[in-house]
Parts: sequence; structure tokens; C-alpha cells
Amino acid sequence: MASPISANKAELLAIANSVASEKMIDKTIVIEAMEEAIQKAARARFGQENDIRAKLDPQTGDLRLWRVVEVVEEVEDYFKQVDVEQAQKLEPGSKVGDFIVDPLPAMDDLGRIDAQSAKQVIFQKVRDAERERQYEEFKDRAGEVITGVIKSVEFGHVIVNLGRAEGVIRRDQQIPREAARVGERVRALISKVERNNRGPQIYLSRAHPDFMRKLFAQEVPEIYDGIIEIKAAARDPGSRAKIGVISHDSSIDPVGACVGMKGSRVQAVVQELQGEKIDIIPWSEDAATFVVNALQPATVSRVVLDEDEGRIEVVVPDDQLSLAIGRRGQNVRLASQLTDSQIDIMTEEEASEKRSKEFAARSKMFEDELDVDETLSQLLVAEGFAELEEVAYVQLEELATIEGFDEELAEELQSRAQEALERQEAAHREARRELGVEDDLAELPHLTEEMLVVLGKAGIKTLDDLADLATDELIARKREAPRRRGNADGPPTRRPQREQDRGGVLGAYGLTEEQGNEIIMAARAHWFEDEEDATPAAEAEAAETPQAEEAADAESSQ
Repeated sequence: MASPISANKAELLAIANSVASEKMIDKTIVIEAMEEAIQKAARARFGQENDIRAKLDPQTGDLRLWRVVEVVEEVEDYFKQVDVEQAQKLEPGSKVGDFIVDPLPAMDDLGRIDAQSAKQVIFQKVRDAERERQYEEFKDRAGEVITGVIKSVEFGHVIVNLGRAEGVIRRDQQIPREAARVGERVRALISKVERNNRGPQIYLSRAHPDFMRKLFAQEVPEIYDGIIEIKAAARDPGSRAKIGVISHDSSIDPVGACVGMKGSRVQAVVQELQGEKIDIIPWSEDAATFVVNALQPATVSRVVLDEDEGRIEVVVPDDQLSLAIGRRGQNVRLASQLTDSQIDIMTEEEASEKRSKEFAARSKMFEDELDVDETLSQLLVAEGFAELEEVAYVQLEELATIEGFDEELAEELQSRAQEALERQEAAHREARRELGVEDDLAELPHLTEEMLVVLGKAGIKTLDDLADLATDELIARKREAPRRRGNADGPPTRRPQREQDRGGVLGAYGLTEEQGNEIIMAARAHWFEDEEDATPAAEAEAAETPQAEEAADAESSQ
């Protein structure tokens, strides 16, 4: 029959093995937790002031307890120090400054309070180790589709049991009108994994476009193998979605492969997304072609691209307007997300009216600024000229080749255009100075007087004001909502502008990120100059200080 001590050893090892297996953590972590718990219980038994250590052998279960003390000449702390004479009894040959081990008797039993305290320490260490294990397991799995069982629904958020951890599908990441029932299996995308005080937070999503991408990859082998690629995706969760696909093998039709035999492949995805209708569209490098495809099933007459502004104007026949916009603007909204561009839809009549207004406005501008007659100004607009800069700095031969123009007339037009630009620059300079914008800003690269007026109206009037801005705050372009209509007869409407959509102060001028960085860095240059100027002065002051002190000492001694 085993002795009580042997039984205790076996029990300790059995507990360690059981906890490590159940929580799927390293046995070493459980052993360390036990050692820490025993140390805490021993301090309660022998005194909290003692530096007590415990060691549990993971193979045999042997437990050793000892107190660490320092050898000193004169004892000040009787719990952590011993004199040389007492130290020789514990460890012969020890000297002042050594740390020696003072063995403690084994604890055959623990009191109720000691046992409870030890249990809390073990539970906490094991819980921390389990949380760390969960985080390490899931931290690199963002973007994967995972299957779990719904554990509970709390305040509209779905808690999902993932086996070794729990995830949450927040209300805004669920498919609208989808009923979540406890005990049902559910698939979702791991959107992100965060570490916090309550353990790893695993956020799941069924509304993210990437969830639909992953479902197609599971249903369509060609996507999984990389033969077909989903280049873009947009969703209105639970209602409708669009995906743009391309095939890297000319013999495989990407749309047909995604649809499958009698629609079997796409229907599997539709069922998982609770009946969400999916438009599968051939992706094209040509932006205009892709926009036409994205607006299906509507027929498009003409597409006008504005790459600088990131806008696309789409002209459709009158009878296709409602179809192109879609119910509550859904079709054009998804097409805008798919193409990552703002799409303005108009009828042939609206497009004609807009072109007429633009033509008249540009003709009037040339007529006033260049002091020419209406016929000449209209001829310039008809040839594609829209701004004074284009007339002022275009190649002279290009102007001279216009029907009815000669070299002399071209030179005169260019001269007048340059004079008009100078007048505008002077007017903007005067307006800028009236706003109190410093001349130092006019010396920065890429900034015109007109831009400085805009900065002044925004309250940016000094180098420090400009230097405090981030590049995005200066040059980011404003992203407007797609134009849509509630019905064919109602007035055009736009959704409210979101905070993150607001552009920078100079967002309308098409400055690149590189140019924006140059402007900001040039505005901050004086900060570094001030630091360089201050450094020699500080060094000089430091050098003079000892001399001044010596002179003062000499004067006082006299």
C-alpha cells in the first residue's frame, strides 16, 4: 500500500496531467501554477515576509520548499537575512553577500483558506494560459471561414462556440432578417482577432464581401485553384450582391464556371446567404467596359470617365433609368462599390442638357477672358479646350492647325490666355493677402495663389498652421455618394456624407500624395532649422557655465 506522501505525489501529478489535457495547454504551465500556489500557501503558513520558493518535480511529484536568505554582517531583516555565524550552520563556507537556501519542512496538509487561495492561483494561471493559447491559435486566421455552434444571443449579438474558443457575430455583421437559434451550426468569416483583458476577442462576420468570396472558393474548384479570380465584390447583405470575375485560362468561361451546371454552384452560395441574389459579372481592365457590365441588367448608351475626380458618368435610354438605378438605388450603389468609383446616371436628355450648359459656360469664359467673339470661343470649345491653361501652354502648332486659324492668330490667343492667367493670379494674391495668409506659404512647392486663398479661408495662414496638418487632411479628395433616385419621377437624392468621406482642404485640385508630402515637409523645414540654431546656443551656454562659476569662486575668495 502506498504511503500518504506517495499518494499525494501521485495526486499532484494526476491533477497536472488532467488540467493540461482538458484545457489543451502545456503541462509545464500547470506545474508552474501549482508551484506558485504552494509558494503562496507556504507564505501564509510561515510568514508573508519570507522569500519562499517551491519546486515540484514533474516526473516523480517530489515537492521541495525552501527560504532564500542573504548573508550579512549585521541582520536588519530577520526574515530575509542571516549573520555569518548562522549561515555557517546552513551552508558551511558561505560569506557576506551570498544567498543561501534554508530548507523548510514539507506541508503535509493545507488549511481551508490556504487551499482556497492556492486553488484561485492555479485557476488564474491556467485561465491566462488558456487565453494565450486561444489567441496564438486564431491570431493568424483572419480571413478564414470557420464553422461553429450558436451558444447564445445577447443584445442582438450572436455568441458562437468555435470548439477551443468563442467568437461573436455583432449585430451589424449579421445578415438582416436572419434568425439565429441556439444550437444551430453557423458559418462565418473571421474578420479580426484582438487581445484584451478578458481574453482574445474573435470577431466574425456573415455580411462582409470576403465571406461571399470564400464561399465561392469552396464551391468553385477553379477559384480555389487560381484559374478563376474574383477581382471585385460588393454586397447589400441579405438582398443582392455583385462579383467581378476573370479567367486566367481562355478556354474557361468565368461566369459559367461560377454559375455551375443548372446553377448548382451559385445556388449553394445563395442558400448560405439566405437567398441573397448574386450578379456574376465578367471583369475587364477597361473601366468603361467594366462599368457597363456592372450595371447589368440595364442597357448603357455611353460612358464618360473622369479619372482625375474618380467619377464616371453613365448615359442610359429613358426607359432604362429606373432599371439602372435599381430599387432604392441598390443597383448603382453596388456598381459604384464594385468599380470603386462614383457613378452618376443620367438620361440622354439630361446628358444633352448638361453638355449644352458646359459648352455655353466654357464659350462664355473664353469670350470674356480672351476678348474674342462668340464664334471663335465656340470653336475653341468644340476642339476640346476647356481651361485657359490649355490655350496658354499648348503647342503653338496644335492651335494653328485648327480650321480657320493661322500662326499669327494662335500666337495672339496664347498671349491673351497668359495675360488672363496673370490677372487671375494677381487677383488671388490680393485676396490671399487680405485673408492674412503669410508670404512664406507662397514659396512652398506646388501651391498656387488660388490654393493659398482656399487655405486662408480654412484658417491656415502660417507655416505652423500648414505644418500641423497630415497629408490626407491637405490633399485627400472628397468622395461623394453615388447619385440615385427613389423613383423615376422623384428628385435626385444623395445619402448623407459620412465623416470618413470628407476630403482635404485642397482635395479639389488633384494633388498627388507625393506632392502633398513635399508641401507638408517644406512647411515643417523651419522647425528643424530652429532646433539646429538652438543647439549651438545651448552648447555655448553650457561651455560658459563652468568659467562663470570659477570666476565667481575667485571673486568670493578675494
